[in-house]
Amino acid sequence: MNASAPLIRRAAVEGLGTAALVAVVVGSGIQATELTLDAGTQLLANSLATVFGLGVLIALLGPVSGAHFNPAVTLAAWFAGRRTGDGPSPRDVAAYVPAQVVGAITGAVLADAMFGKPLAVFSTHVRFSGHLWLGEVVATAGLVWLVFGLARAGRAHLAPLLVASYIGAAYWCTSSTSFANPAVTIGRAFTDTFAGIAPGSVLPFLAAQLVGAAAGLGLVALCFGRPASVADDDAVLPVGGQLPAAPARSADESALA
Repeated sequence: MNASAPLIRRAAVEGLGTAALVAVVVGSGIQATELTLDAGTQLLANSLATVFGLGVLIALLGPVSGAHFNPAVTLAAWFAGRRTGDGPSPRDVAAYVPAQVVGAITGAVLADAMFGKPLAVFSTHVRFSGHLWLGEVVATAGLVWLVFGLARAGRAHLAPLLVASYIGAAYWCTSSTSFANPAVTIGRAFTDTFAGIAPGSVLPFLAAQLVGAAAGLGLVALCFGRPASVADDDAVLPVGGQLPAAPARSADESALA
C-alpha cells in the first residue's frame, strides 16, 4: 500500500480493481456458456480468465492501494497490523470496503451489459449447502494464509503470480469454486448468469469467508509467529508497507494483497 497516495485515490483504485475482477469472472462465465455446453470446459475457461485477470490487476494496481480487492483481506490486514501500526487504519478500511462492494456490483452489471444480458437482475443460482460453506472457509483461509505468509517470508514480489495461481487451483479443489471474497460474492448476486449466486445464499457465504479469514490469520501465526515490531530492522509488513531497512523492496511489498 502506497501511503503517499491520497486515500481517495487508493479507494478508487480498490473499486476499479474489484470492478475489473468481477467483470472478468462474470464475463468469462457468460462467454464460456455461449461457446460450449460442457460444464467442465465452462469452468476451465472461467478459471483461466480469472487467473490471468487477477494476476494482471495485482501487478498493475498493487503499488497504489495494495490490490486487496477483497474485504476479507482488508479486514485481516487491519486486524494483523492493529498493534504495530503496519496495516490499514480504520479510516482506510471504511473507505476500502464500500469501494470494493460498489466496484463488484458495477463489474457484474458491466459484464452483463457487454453481452447484452438483462442488467442488475438477481441471480437464481442457489448455492445454499453446508459443504459449500466449508469450501468457502477453506478457500478464504488459504488465500489469507498465502497473502500474509508471502510477506512474512519476504516473497511479496511473487504475489501477482502466486495469488492468481492459488485462486485458479482453488476453483477446482473447493466445492464452492472459491469465491473467497465478500465483495465479489455480493457483486455476483447481481447477475443471473453462470457465475451468479442467489441473494439468499450470500449471507452464509459471507459468514464462511470471515471465519476463513480468521483461520488464515491463525495459520500465519502458527507458521511464522507473531509479526515483528515496527522497530525491528528486519520486519516484513503484511500489507505492503515500506521496510525501514530495505526501502528498495517497498514496491514489491506493495503488491502483496
